[in-house]
Amino acid sequence: MLIDTHVHLDAAEFDGDREALISQARAAGVAGFVVPAVAAANFAAVRALAGARTDTCCALGIHPLYVMQAQMSDLDVLDDELQRGGVVAVGEIGLDNHVTDVDPVRQHEFFVAQLRLARRHALPVILHVRRAIDPILAQLRRFELRGGIAHAFNGSRQQAEQFIALGFKLGFGGAMTFDGSTRIRDLARCLPLDVIVLETDAPDIPPAWGQGSRNLPCNLKRYAEVLAGLRGIGVDEVVAVTGRNASAALGGWQPG
Repeated sequence: MLIDTHVHLDAAEFDGDREALISQARAAGVAGFVVPAVAAANFAAVRALAGARTDTCCALGIHPLYVMQAQMSDLDVLDDELQRGGVVAVGEIGLDNHVTDVDPVRQHEFFVAQLRLARRHALPVILHVRRAIDPILAQLRRFELRGGIAHAFNGSRQQAEQFIALGFKLGFGGAMTFDGSTRIRDLARCLPLDVIVLETDAPDIPPAWGQGSRNLPCNLKRYAEVLAGLRGIGVDEVVAVTGRNASAALGGWQPG
């Protein structure tokens, strides 16, 4: 099955045509959607999306770019929400060293606290790793986790192998569609197919053919075609293997 392992269906950019865009993606062959939260304020929204559809599941977490607006008590809220169940992962969590207006100490504090919650609740994690792969790997080695997904992976082959050794899958999406993204395209071509999952991150990270506009969930099918072309294999194989990989990374979840 073709599964979008990272799509923000709750985003305000989709408020006017959310159901139509989901139907468009389904018509393009997308069978399942994983919707990660970014703050305690949208826990209810992503839960509602997952509860209303058998093809959708959710992850709950506090994104590193939202920690400045978060309260420490939000970690207790997250703990309670994870205890309720109905969640496939803790996410989107991690570190972001690209931005300059977010306190790195506070990012680190929230990240480590959420890794502890993931371990406590025996859940995988969905990681935001922008320009922060090495410090994230350092923290992951401190915890025995159930793996998960390194979202929008953009690191080196050596870093990829370290994530793989820790039981993680690597997310590839819009960046892979640019001819100039040579490192990402080389990794998509050369890494074992059984460690790759597909994602849109819609409405963010639009593909080469959608620059200047919001990214759409239906683009996932074309991402599968791009990956198949890079690897010289059939699209059906890409869909089947990446779908199995997504299920394995998320505790066996499969869309209904």
